Amino acid sequence: MTPKHIHFIGICGTAMGSTAAALRAQGHIITGSDEKVYPPMSDVLRAAGITLSEGYKAENLPANADLHVVGNAISRGNEELETVLERRLPYISMAELIKREVIQGRRSFVVSGTHGKTTTTTLLAWLLEHAGRNPGFLIGGVPANFESGARFNDSEFFVIEGDEYDTAYFDKRSKFLHYLPECVIVNNIEFDHADIFRGLDDILLTFQRLLNSVPRNGLVLLNGDDANCLALKSPAPVRTVGLGPDCSERLVITGGGPESTDFTLNGAAFSLPMIGEFNARNAAMAVCAARHAGLSDEEIRAGLASFKGIRRRQQVRGEAGGVTVVDDFGHHPTAIRETLRGMRRKYPGRRLWAVFEPRSNTSRRNLLQNELIAALREADGSVVASVANPEKVPAELRLDPDKVAASVTSAGRACFHEPDTAAIVARLKQETRPGDVVIVFSNGGFDGIHDKLLAALQA
Repeated sequence: MTPKHIHFIGICGTAMGSTAAALRAQGHIITGSDEKVYPPMSDVLRAAGITLSEGYKAENLPANADLHVVGNAISRGNEELETVLERRLPYISMAELIKREVIQGRRSFVVSGTHGKTTTTTLLAWLLEHAGRNPGFLIGGVPANFESGARFNDSEFFVIEGDEYDTAYFDKRSKFLHYLPECVIVNNIEFDHADIFRGLDDILLTFQRLLNSVPRNGLVLLNGDDANCLALKSPAPVRTVGLGPDCSERLVITGGGPESTDFTLNGAAFSLPMIGEFNARNAAMAVCAARHAGLSDEEIRAGLASFKGIRRRQQVRGEAGGVTVVDDFGHHPTAIRETLRGMRRKYPGRRLWAVFEPRSNTSRRNLLQNELIAALREADGSVVASVANPEKVPAELRLDPDKVAASVTSAGRACFHEPDTAAIVARLKQETRPGDVVIVFSNGGFDGIHDKLLAALQA
């Protein structure tokens, strides 16, 4: 790609920021703006030599940029976008930019599904890296084994997290439909993204379109235990991965400790330095994709053994007053449930507290309210924050934190609804005791609650 000046509108999103930093590393001039410029992404971008502007203003637009990348959170009325349109400046979505300038001509491995995308993408990229294949990658998180969430190079391999969310205000197709897959992983399919999908059928349709793009010499890896995944068809070879006896790639969890999980895949033994069935499933998918890429089982085992995980996935943020505070990106009831079950194994005999921020477009709605109640019952105690930006969801469709708290409490598990971060911290300081573990679930910064809670507990 010839060096260019590229301006990102909405640069501080995880994928946008990682893409911007990776392009900067290739020698491009990168500038960008966002409504809220804050760490850690702002620090990563500035360290890469990228000029950032806070707020969206016409004067942020460089005089001579070659291309403007419009983030999928940007909509009409945004001052920078409107100026780009009025001046007839060249613009593109991030997904289309990745397709044209990064993926074209390479062996593209696309990891999709409602849950586990970031972990599985990072696992696969690390297996290839550890085996000396030097893959390019784009991960929607901060992987501990790599310096950043994206790397663009001349490798024949490119591993990318495939998101079903829409591409841009002018392209309502799912982002993953741009990624030219040779191999597709579908971890699982549930209803999500209630702001853009009307129901499960819409989501199944977009995943079917993804599978329709896999070539005959490619490979599709489906969760063989997920009926929604099994409803999909593909002209490419399909292998099913899971615990069920009918899966072509049979996963059996054989043991493990508080920090690891042992499993076999069609009899071949592996060990993963992560806990829980969900992570074993993620690893099994990564193993199958790595085999397709040409790695031996010996190479795969060595890569798994040195895997360090991803920030904000069951990441311990600290301990104070004998209470351990853990950060997790989970915001869908299934992810919350499975993380809490994994934490039971990691911290046997200790009380678990779940703190949940309804912030995503789906979790702010009451569509999965009953599922959330069931998930929070997995904890010994829980606190639910008020719905973020409630004015963006009609009252009749909005999650009811008071009802969630009452329902969980009536099932014998203490649950509280608190209006803000200060009240949540005060509640946890009152309710927790030494030995407890607090898991904070949010897909955002949650007003810095982790550090505030640790400071309060220490005091």
